[in-house]
Amino acid sequence: MQTLTGKVCLVTGGTRGIGRAIAKTLLERGADVAICGRTQDAVDEAVAALALETGGKVAGKAADVKDHAQVGQLFQFVDARFGGLDVLVNNAGVGFFRPISELSIQDWRDTIETNLSGVFYCTKEAVARFGARGGGHIVTISSLAGKNSFAGGAAYNASKFALTGFSEAVMLDARNENVRVSYVMPGSVATEFSGKASGQDWKIWPEDVAEIVRMLLEMPERTLISRVEVRPSRPKR
Repeated sequence: MQTLTGKVCLVTGGTRGIGRAIAKTLLERGADVAICGRTQDAVDEAVAALALETGGKVAGKAADVKDHAQVGQLFQFVDARFGGLDVLVNNAGVGFFRPISELSIQDWRDTIETNLSGVFYCTKEAVARFGARGGGHIVTISSLAGKNSFAGGAAYNASKFALTGFSEAVMLDARNENVRVSYVMPGSVATEFSGKASGQDWKIWPEDVAEIVRMLLEMPERTLISRVEVRPSRPKR
């Protein structure tokens, strides 16, 4: 089993929900963690809370991953603060769930540029840095919407189906350079993203996804779990 102690990890969309749970778990395992979110206020709040809860080394910077320039600045921030990168968790994402007749051009662009282009920008920056560390690991939080279409999901399904192909191609590109690529496909998760409210206990919890990410990162180097599908054990009927 690999150790996360002293590893530098970047979690995009780390201010709340699944991303925040992942950041907390990595800090508890001894990693140094950087997070980003779309506003500096949200980042500052999350960094302060995570530091208090875990006693770990955590820092953050505002960045919208669909903006290539902001992604570059984010990775430069990680370089300056931590001196390198070992793990990238692509978690930032958005969703607009409407029939195609009601889906706006901006909805489409925001979904594809965040969920797909943003992952590309971050992955490219990470791979460029992994060589200096002798390797690295990329974990992308995708969705079962990447294999199961649903009404109102045209943009979201398109982004997540594409993310499957992207992740598997990058895995093949990078595996002989000691870069491991995994993606996690959760079903319904109890977060603000899915409309978290009372009566959501049947859903997957963000902490469950975080535990899967921990497991992936701590697997022996000889073993790569490339894809994980996750479902609620007893979905609501």
